[in-house]
Amino acid sequence: MKIRAAGAALLIAAAALLGGCSFGVRDAYSMEEYMEALVLPETGSLAQAFGEELCVVEEDSPEDPAVTAEAAAVFDLEGRDVIYSKHSFERLYPASITKVMTALVAIKYGDLTDEVTVTEDAVITESGATLAGIHPGDRLTMEQLLYGLMLPSGNDAGAAIAVHMSGSIEKFADLMNEEARRLGAMDTHFVNPHGLTDPDHYTTAYDLYLIFNEALKQPMFRTVTGTTSYTANYRDGDGQPVSKTWSGGNWYMTGDRQEPEGLTVFGGKTGTTSAAGYCLILACRDEEDREYISVVLKADSRPGLYDNMSNIISKIVK
Repeated sequence: MKIRAAGAALLIAAAALLGGCSFGVRDAYSMEEYMEALVLPETGSLAQAFGEELCVVEEDSPEDPAVTAEAAAVFDLEGRDVIYSKHSFERLYPASITKVMTALVAIKYGDLTDEVTVTEDAVITESGATLAGIHPGDRLTMEQLLYGLMLPSGNDAGAAIAVHMSGSIEKFADLMNEEARRLGAMDTHFVNPHGLTDPDHYTTAYDLYLIFNEALKQPMFRTVTGTTSYTANYRDGDGQPVSKTWSGGNWYMTGDRQEPEGLTVFGGKTGTTSAAGYCLILACRDEEDREYISVVLKADSRPGLYDNMSNIISKIVK
């Protein structure tokens, strides 16, 4: 399926659109309905377009029994084509893919040279939560925390970034939601910087494309998401040196899973909770250096997640 987006295809959503949203599964709707929802109610006119061109999903692709995840999509960034789409507008839990937005906000609006003193807000006790292993009193730079956020998927690093930038988790979530609205991600609402499950924390495969597409415009994000291992040297609350090495969990980048022939994965983010299932967003390029974003949400297992992803990105080279 090849659907091109015109220059004014996607618009900044009004703040009121996200207020009072309730979580739930919803069927994909038409792009006409999507566009109508992006009319600013106080003026009755369209807001300024975000970017020159974006991919636009008008309908699901023909059913593919090999794609068993709840939602999946592949977007051609150069051609602005939608190569594959399944339930791209269905609201789902994003788990740790949330951290793409956290990283984007930190890079765009924070100072990566800042020294951050970790507070008690970084103590995450939820069972199964992924951590960078930082502790209250530790002093790290924002740049180090960014690697701790993205590689080991540290919920504690996300909390530390949020509190440093905004003073609280709640206020940082407000920044995340403001950025989502700016990008036209109207079916997204965040309540935390890490993706632990909350009924009011949700997004869609299409909105994740919008967010990841914006993140890839940031050179620092490309560097971090393309890194498989990073060593942070910092000091704890007593001034003693600490050294931690963090590794990423993207199987394509760690060598645990081979990409389809002709494609190279150069970045991405995984996410897993019992409510979200197994989730993955990827950036890859073909042999002509054309870049693509692909998303799989709510697969039933980790191997199944990568089976689904390989199935949809193989459509790029067919």
